[in-house]
Amino acid sequence: MDTLLGRIGTATRAVWLAALAALALAGCGGSGGSSDSPQTPNTPTASTGTLLISLTDADGVFVSYSVDVLSVTLQRRGGGTVEVLPASTRIDFAQLTDLSDLLSVATLAPGDIVGGKIRLDYGNAEIFVEQNGQVVRANAVGANGAALGVVELDVQLAERDHLVVTRGRAALLALDFDLAASNEVDLTRSPPVVTARPYVVAEVTPVTDKELRLRGALVSTDTQAGTYTVDVRPWFRPDGNHGAMTIHTTSSTTFEIDGIMATGSAGLAALASKPAGTMTVAFGTLASQDRRFTAEIVHAGDSVSGEGIDAIHGNIVSRNGTQLTVKGAYAVRRDHAAHLRRTVIVNVGPNTKVLKTGTPGAVLDAAALSVGQNIVAFGSITEPASDTTPATFDATSGRVRMLPTHLHGSVNGVLPGQMNLNLRAIDRLGIDLFDFTGTGVTQTQDANPTDYEVATATLPLASVTVGQPATVLGHVRPFSSAPADFEGRTVVDHRALPTMLGIGWGETGTNAPFLSMGSTGLVLDIDNSSIGARHALIIGRQVIDLTTLATPPTIAPTTGRALYGISVGRDVRLFSSFTEFSNAVTAQLALGNAIGLVALGTWDEGSSTLRAHHVAMHFAAN
Repeated sequence: MDTLLGRIGTATRAVWLAALAALALAGCGGSGGSSDSPQTPNTPTASTGTLLISLTDADGVFVSYSVDVLSVTLQRRGGGTVEVLPASTRIDFAQLTDLSDLLSVATLAPGDIVGGKIRLDYGNAEIFVEQNGQVVRANAVGANGAALGVVELDVQLAERDHLVVTRGRAALLALDFDLAASNEVDLTRSPPVVTARPYVVAEVTPVTDKELRLRGALVSTDTQAGTYTVDVRPWFRPDGNHGAMTIHTTSSTTFEIDGIMATGSAGLAALASKPAGTMTVAFGTLASQDRRFTAEIVHAGDSVSGEGIDAIHGNIVSRNGTQLTVKGAYAVRRDHAAHLRRTVIVNVGPNTKVLKTGTPGAVLDAAALSVGQNIVAFGSITEPASDTTPATFDATSGRVRMLPTHLHGSVNGVLPGQMNLNLRAIDRLGIDLFDFTGTGVTQTQDANPTDYEVATATLPLASVTVGQPATVLGHVRPFSSAPADFEGRTVVDHRALPTMLGIGWGETGTNAPFLSMGSTGLVLDIDNSSIGARHALIIGRQVIDLTTLATPPTIAPTTGRALYGISVGRDVRLFSSFTEFSNAVTAQLALGNAIGLVALGTWDEGSSTLRAHHVAMHFAAN
């Protein structure tokens, strides 16, 4: 999470998620047998290989979804298992929609991995959603309506995927906890109820490329090679060794160490002056061939949340003088305890240091902090007496890091160097949570969320269409300086926006969910009488009722890599071929009813087609 929380946050605000079932992953065979352990230290040798385990999420409707990952056990072909998670780790999966987190690095003997198991503990789960313009805690239950405890899922690979640990080389197993396919949210109840049927997808070559977050304690630095090595400690673990990993840097890698920014070799030299054990967090890319990790951004020392200083992550929803109100704030205390806080009052002042991601030389003060801006604040938190009482946070002698902020809305108009949006959300929060009072030079110039002015400079806007959804990445203009309201740095038009389709057919389901089926696509029957409350297409933050479409939507294969799944109770099958998936759906409909479906991809309005890279379809148990 940390500084890239501002790049995360594509959770949707609608209540439509299809009720889909528990998953499993185990392609080609073998069960039982003896257990073995990864070698320590986790460094490959001439006779061993390295396996990297990452966690991510395919999106959902959640402000926060924190559960404990108790164990990840992999199964070898022909028998034998290996535990690759040294200690249980609490993860907030809602923060991983645009990001993967490195969970573990294991050194293993060569061989094929054909499956395994992952255990999740919902006993102390913290799940928050938006309800009636507020961030509220939801209760999690299983399919039978009872409270959830420990859930064990099988881990299985797609039939054509093959995970091989090879001597002297690194491989990747990406575990995608698909919140959209795993949960049904009922916002009509108070508190809201989340029915969870965990659905996890394992990928050797991930369908969606995501930035990787790598957190770990510093072991050593090699300024000549431009690298440093850490003992991996995922999410906010305060201790333990989840394997060793070397991080490569470049001349453009930006560093922030104890609040001081530097670039390239100067930043690496500053890191080299820190003692072993200093906590670091890097964000960057993992090469597809050799799994070499190159950092774009590195934080170290007390620039890492919870390292000797408290931190608050979230968006400013209102400002009154020197008080910033942050809702849905992720709080990380200096003892590494991390929890979502519904509301936090952050106090800033003339001694608050302000940094801006992407502009290391910028000279800023607290006046730069305005409504909507995504931030990480460093200082001291005073915990509330109850969950419903705002926490207070003193950053008057601390600092605030301004993060890239996502605007989601529909286009009102386009002018040279400017576009106007009707805002639906900012990052993970619905627009109803924000109060823009004081953002303008005068009261009449305060930002208007229904006609929000985005300065786009020389960004190309030819493909932006009035009335269509769009997403803009950038930073909010300083407080009391609008218009413009926002400085856009990237514009994503409706054709490139991620789209999610969700539909459910009730607990009894239907044996005729489609008008037609085949290798070119599945055409939904939007007049099917079994359709329940969940039937929506979500583009960016625009919600479209499937039953109102003039042409029934088609779920078609994408041209790139894809993964399609069918679940029947605990039996889950994964396919990389849409033709094989479609044939399996046809065969399964002859045996039992379909209950729900979630598909992710890009939407073509003209042909009413979703080009899907992920599909998860759930059937009633036979």
